[in-house]
Amino acid sequence: MDKNGPPPTYNQPPPAYNQAPSYNNATTITVTPASTHSVNTVIVSSGVGPAATRMCCPSCHADILTTVRHEPNTKTHMIALCLFCCICWPCVCLPYCMDSCQNANHYCPNCNAFIGSYES
Repeated sequence: MDKNGPPPTYNQPPPAYNQAPSYNNATTITVTPASTHSVNTVIVSSGVGPAATRMCCPSCHADILTTVRHEPNTKTHMIALCLFCCICWPCVCLPYCMDSCQNANHYCPNCNAFIGSYES
């Protein structure tokens, strides 16, 4: 015999724990999606300005310098209308040529995802 005593037995059941009661009449409901189309969520960053901004693209997670595209908005059209009504009709095209009268929309140069818009 060993001087440590008999070997330990590992065939004992684990101690009983308080368990939730099981219900035999429970109904299992399986929900399957109606379609398998995936939805991409775009996070619009509010930290963009009128010029290109260095950031991490929320879509492809690359470190990028955003591509800026200036697009006319309602403010641009209203300024052009005011110029036309004030008999400055030769100057009507100026708001469409000035970046400060348009929205600066930021896009990722890698994946072309829309990142955010800066309204002047």
